[in-house]
Amino acid sequence: MRRVRAKELRKLKPEDLNSQLQELKLELMKELSNVKMGRPVKNPGKIKEIKKNIARILTIKRELKAREGKR
Repeated sequence: MRRVRAKELRKLKPEDLNSQLQELKLELMKELSNVKMGRPVKNPGKIKEIKKNIARILTIKRELKAREGKR
């Protein structure tokens, strides 16, 4: 999982942001279920990175919503 840059996210359409958010949430759910089942973790930092990417997307969505409110 690579880090998603905020600059790249701002270029995306809201529909693309939503789809990427859903993909990340699904991936996070899979990783957390693997951990809870006791499977060995290949990359322990992956869960943290997924959570940060989700937070970035939610931040961009809030920025877009705030801009629409000012118009």
